[in-house]
Amino acid sequence: MASPNLSEIVATTLRNRSKTLADNVTNNNALLFRLNERGNVKPFSGGRTIVEELFYAENSTYQRYQGYDVLNVSPSDVITAAEYDIKQVAVSVSISGLEQLQNSGSEALIDLLEARIENAESTMENNLASDCYSDGTADGGKQIGGLQLLVADSPTTGTVGGINRATWSFWRNVAFDATTDGGAAADSTNIQSYMNRTWRQLVRGKDAPDLLIGDNNYWTHYLESLQAIQRITNDKLAQAGFQNLKYMGADFVMDGGIGGACPTNHIYFLNTKYIRLRPHRDRNMEVIGGDRVPVNQDAMVRLVGWAGNMTLRAGRYQGVLKD
Repeated sequence: MASPNLSEIVATTLRNRSKTLADNVTNNNALLFRLNERGNVKPFSGGRTIVEELFYAENSTYQRYQGYDVLNVSPSDVITAAEYDIKQVAVSVSISGLEQLQNSGSEALIDLLEARIENAESTMENNLASDCYSDGTADGGKQIGGLQLLVADSPTTGTVGGINRATWSFWRNVAFDATTDGGAAADSTNIQSYMNRTWRQLVRGKDAPDLLIGDNNYWTHYLESLQAIQRITNDKLAQAGFQNLKYMGADFVMDGGIGGACPTNHIYFLNTKYIRLRPHRDRNMEVIGGDRVPVNQDAMVRLVGWAGNMTLRAGRYQGVLKD
């Protein structure tokens, strides 16, 4: 090999940057930023699946009584669990023997590796951010389950976390179709009415959506429906680089523009208390194994990997407004 220290240069650089990459991924997406902010990026340590315990019913022994009335002490089955498959992603950093010769000076070699590692990090950030909106079907179902699965356009069908939404109503999110339920496609004159009609189905006591995410079209409709004095934003989200407004006290963020992944003509009403990102503690942007040297190529490859999934703990508190 042209540089006997090449392996250590690559490994050390990747190890030193893995924590930064994990942080950058959560800061690259408004949903992940909010989940991280409220402590809902929760690593798991192992197991065949990711298990989320959840309440699916109230305790049936609640009883009004007087004096010596007999009280109901029957066991009450109120807890079940959703199970999510562990999904894996990886990105590689490689260098050929010729490139090592051409960049044999240590400074030149590090510059080349830095550029490729930076590109690999950007690729990981952007693709995981995009997957947060997925339905989990890409690459034969190897993709994480994003918002199109967890907060579905058709919430009475499909299975999420092993629970069939056609059977269990508590697991269904709210879906409001502008044309079908509202009577006309959304625009700046009716968007607030449609948002109000979606929102009111998602509030129970203190439980209410805290984050709305919209595509370019719907976010612009809402922006244009506001008077200038009403355009209130969240300073923390703005400082993090997200274009945001406020609605009913919740933050409304645009995920559109170049590379935006939010589906067209959608607003997601999210109660992020019940949504989690669950990376494996040993595979959260970590270097996988050692050097990989192909037997039939003059090259070396290192992999950076992530494993986990996005999980839902309560469907009825999530909603989507769509056309």
